[in-house]
Amino acid sequence: MTGRDRLRELLDAVLDEDNQQLGDMAGTAFSSPFHFSREVARGTGESPVALRRRVMLERSAWALAHGAAVTDVALEAGYESVDGFSRAFSRAYGTPPSALARAADGRAHWLPAPNGVHFHPPLNLWIRDSEEAHPMHVSALLLQHDVDDTTYLIDRVSTLSDEDFRRELLPGRTVLSFDGEEPSVATVLEHQVFTKQVWVAAFEGTDFPDRDADDPAALRARHEAVAPRWLAVVRDIEQRQAWDDTLIDALCDPPESFQVGSVVAHVLSYGAHRRQILRVMLRSLGVEVDDGDPIRWHRRRYEA
Repeated sequence: MTGRDRLRELLDAVLDEDNQQLGDMAGTAFSSPFHFSREVARGTGESPVALRRRVMLERSAWALAHGAAVTDVALEAGYESVDGFSRAFSRAYGTPPSALARAADGRAHWLPAPNGVHFHPPLNLWIRDSEEAHPMHVSALLLQHDVDDTTYLIDRVSTLSDEDFRRELLPGRTVLSFDGEEPSVATVLEHQVFTKQVWVAAFEGTDFPDRDADDPAALRARHEAVAPRWLAVVRDIEQRQAWDDTLIDALCDPPESFQVGSVVAHVLSYGAHRRQILRVMLRSLGVEVDDGDPIRWHRRRYEA
């Protein structure tokens, strides 16, 4: 007996530097591509290709945060061009590789994952105990889906005229009483973005954010700026297991206390509601949109 288990052998095959294609991975593990894919998916919850892509991006983020050049990192991650790597990196982290800040801690480069498998520097994997439940599994998916789906809806909104964008389709409609009315695509989408800006400021201890321009291009820029900060806030909560901690929100007048986990649930709950309302509005204006189904989103993002 060597002490190695089958899952570790599969992971080694997935992440071997020379195994760029599924067939190469399967060959290293002495398996057919079909059975190899099935074993990896059963053991990790990810397809081999998605798992390799995510861990390689995590390794890339760690290397960039420690001073590596973008071109070198792109080649090491198996990308044929810097442009292709930059697009994949930006989709995953919400920021281009050239703008990545230096990592604040040893796990800041981790992406949401349906398992405990992550890149751990310098050349290793971090693998949680196989018997330990992963508390962030569903939450991580919901968080990433919320960010990706908001991006998708901003793209769809950009096809509207300014008149339709600001048309009061649902006069008098409110989601939360303290937010005021949200009768138009513009107001619903602005609240969707601004909610994260407010809560990120509360967690980071910064000033109350300004309500900047709310045209589609401006909302895209605001969303792209706040999304990675929001995901970083929640990753930090998970890593510190601070879900039951109390946040004293000095941005409220007077200051108010909140349980940290309930804040995340609040953002996700009302975010999902607003995204579906946006779909109703957009369809009424003749814009074709998908259903926003997390299952279909997950297949596109993680199982491709």
